Amino acid sequence: MKLGMRIKLAATTQTEMAAQAMPDKAWIEQEVGGCNFKDVRLARRFSKLLGMMTDGIGESVPYACQDWANTKAAYRFFSNVEVSEAQIMAGHFQATRDRLSQAGQKILMLHDTCEFSFQRDQDSQIGLLGRPACGKDKDGRLKHITVRGILMHSSLAITPDGLPLGLAAIKFWTRKQFKGCNALKKKINPTRVPIAEKESIRWLENLRQSTALTSHPRDCVHIGDRESDIFELFCLADELGTNFLIRTCVDRLAQDAGTTVAAQMKKAPIQGRHRIQGRNKLGESYEAELDIKYEQLQVLPPVGKWKDYADLTLTVIHALERGTPRGRDKIAWKLITNLPVKSLKSAIEKLNWYALRWKIEVFHKILKSGCKAEESKLRSSERLVNLISIFCIIGWRVFWLTMLQRAEPDLPPAIALDTTEIFLLDELVKPKPALTRSKATISDYIIKIARLGGYLNRASDPPPGNMVIWRGMSKLNDIHLGFLLGSKTCG
Repeated sequence: MKLGMRIKLAATTQTEMAAQAMPDKAWIEQEVGGCNFKDVRLARRFSKLLGMMTDGIGESVPYACQDWANTKAAYRFFSNVEVSEAQIMAGHFQATRDRLSQAGQKILMLHDTCEFSFQRDQDSQIGLLGRPACGKDKDGRLKHITVRGILMHSSLAITPDGLPLGLAAIKFWTRKQFKGCNALKKKINPTRVPIAEKESIRWLENLRQSTALTSHPRDCVHIGDRESDIFELFCLADELGTNFLIRTCVDRLAQDAGTTVAAQMKKAPIQGRHRIQGRNKLGESYEAELDIKYEQLQVLPPVGKWKDYADLTLTVIHALERGTPRGRDKIAWKLITNLPVKSLKSAIEKLNWYALRWKIEVFHKILKSGCKAEESKLRSSERLVNLISIFCIIGWRVFWLTMLQRAEPDLPPAIALDTTEIFLLDELVKPKPALTRSKATISDYIIKIARLGGYLNRASDPPPGNMVIWRGMSKLNDIHLGFLLGSKTCG
């Protein structure tokens, strides 16, 4: 109460503005504006639910909703047959399209698959992820357990500075039965199976959907790990007029089919060296020197698909670490792209772009650790998919705030925060005297949010991460709610 009185005495005009403030924030209206629910009541419920889940990030649905009426309405929303992930994400995709059109620079489209596992009984309505081994029985045979869950393939658009502009495509699916790739290879050559009959089709579907969001496909670079090393994907990118940068694992036929990519790259000269810095699994920093090779090659499709696909002219980049490091694996990146690479500087640029691929894994970590998606007790895959779709929007918001402080630190605070949030942060977190500026920036206020979440802001500290941002946002949301209630009851 003393805090509320102090704030009231400090700025009466701010209190009057807060009393008139709407509970839904401007960013929520922007992310839900393009949704196409069949019933307007579903749209209103979704907007309200997104606000409540944002305020209670990391908490259960009942905690976020606070009362039985809102909790029951949330459960009905998740189980409504008229609600799907496509409808939930439609507004966010439209907002992402707007941000992409305003970016005015290269767009890196990161693609990756994430698994969400849930502990459920044998009769659960959630599909399978797999059957991993969990030890041996008395006879020495491997024992297996059934893991239930949902798979999500997402495409995240970022700038070369690492600022996430939003999700551009997303696909969920479950398995009714699980058969490992090794078991499949015993029966048939996987390269002879049509891509439409394999789970790998998700890479092509997301490539097509995410490219459709961009006004200039040539300014977009689709980045994927070794799982995306699919010749059909290369051909589709060529057809759509967009670019790709993929970590390759397949040694394809090259040139006139009398050699392979690996053989050609072995003979290719080293074009230069490049030093990088990184951290191992223990968090210890290291420096590595890489030998860089690049070569433009004529790459052939798999033999069984020669009639269906034409040869492609692609560039292969190899970055191999010199020497043998201690305590970690040797760096060996082998990339393939349809982008021109005619200099060492251009090759290093592509390596730096691929190094940003881990940011989509950070996004998935926010969903699991920040939103705690795997702790949900919803009973069916359909309900969980709807819930995770909401978490995707919230997770992007957290990630965007974190990276905004690093990529665009000089922007005005109003780009991400409303007037009341700025006022509360000014009252709650006082800047250090030495850092007081005549004009505050978004970086100043994101650091204040991080300090609410436990960030110490010492001179030697790295920029705040996602964890302190989501903790700080949760605390600020609670204070914001209390301030709005206090302004109504205290006048």
